[in-house]
Amino acid sequence: MAQVESNKAKIAKRVIEVLEFFDEDHPQATVMDIVRRFDRPQSSTSELLSSLVDLGLLHKDPCSRSYSPTPRAAMLGAAVQPKLVRDGALTGLIDRLSAQTGLGVAVFGMVGLKAQVFNWRVGKRTFRTAGAAGFCGGQQDHLSDSAAGWLLLSTIAQPRRDGMIRRLNAEASADRKFLPTEMAAQVQACRDHGFASGKAGFGSIADVTAVLLPNMPDGQPLAIGFVYEPSDQIDADSLLRTLNEAVRRCVEEPAPAPVSPLFDASRQTMEMKHG
Repeated sequence: MAQVESNKAKIAKRVIEVLEFFDEDHPQATVMDIVRRFDRPQSSTSELLSSLVDLGLLHKDPCSRSYSPTPRAAMLGAAVQPKLVRDGALTGLIDRLSAQTGLGVAVFGMVGLKAQVFNWRVGKRTFRTAGAAGFCGGQQDHLSDSAAGWLLLSTIAQPRRDGMIRRLNAEASADRKFLPTEMAAQVQACRDHGFASGKAGFGSIADVTAVLLPNMPDGQPLAIGFVYEPSDQIDADSLLRTLNEAVRRCVEEPAPAPVSPLFDASRQTMEMKHG
């Protein structure tokens, strides 16, 4: 029975891997693209992609035989997300920050004792990472191993936060041990200041400057930040000001008013009569 459950978990992981493969640089993918990226068997990968087509999550181009996500894939779960996510404002915020700075932009979430890259927009400036796929969406790292993790951890109320810090240290490998009192002070500083700046983690040598996104559900914080290789040309204070201003504008901008289908249809009929 345990083996069956393990196989189900592997299938679920592979579905998510496929969906996360698609980004600005990879709007389409062939079977071999997925095989090479994740080192999967060709036969099972082809079967998985065909199943996702049948479920309406992928579209298969009959000419190029390449796959791309459908709107259904983007809309799954959208109705119950916070307004910032549901209305597409977060995607617009990522677009603006990326275009304004040319830096990589990441959205981080918390999964148990780990920080995860929920979304990654690659920048024009590359940086070195240990992973074969580089810095990418879906990666996880311990909350204690990245500045974004400290910021997410700062949203947890006491005394639970101190308990999580002690557990993180107890479960850390020898080379990642830390003093719980020092970590607690670092996390508290993030809570007091409302931002974090420091090591990005996730196997990279990059730094991150991140702020929390407002109005997230309890226990489900999100942070957004610039990820960059440290250099004299990077001014973290300037990046922080850019982030805060962009998030403020994003939250304050009113969403477009919905158009009544009946009213819209009536208007089009009138335009046709008088056109």
